[in-house]
Amino acid sequence: MHIAILTLTFALPGCSSLKEKRQRMGGLHARFGNTPSVAVCESDERDRHDASEWTFVIVGLSKREIESQCSQIEEKIERTVDARVMNVEREFI
Repeated sequence: MHIAILTLTFALPGCSSLKEKRQRMGGLHARFGNTPSVAVCESDERDRHDASEWTFVIVGLSKREIESQCSQIEEKIERTVDARVMNVEREFI
């Protein structure tokens, strides 16, 4: 069993409220949290409307499988989220 922690930090330029932030970041939990091998939460910057940090915990049988899932998550976020990815960190346990 292998575990990865994927943390993405976002900037939301022009975002003026927490409501707008929820709309722009909307659905991250629903999109990725339904996958049995992935847990996701907003892990920091909850009270800021112009920034956000999300953490994904991915569990798999091989490191290769987990790396593939991390890449898929990053690619999908780049395409679907109305925010700039400022930092990506991967940690394997």
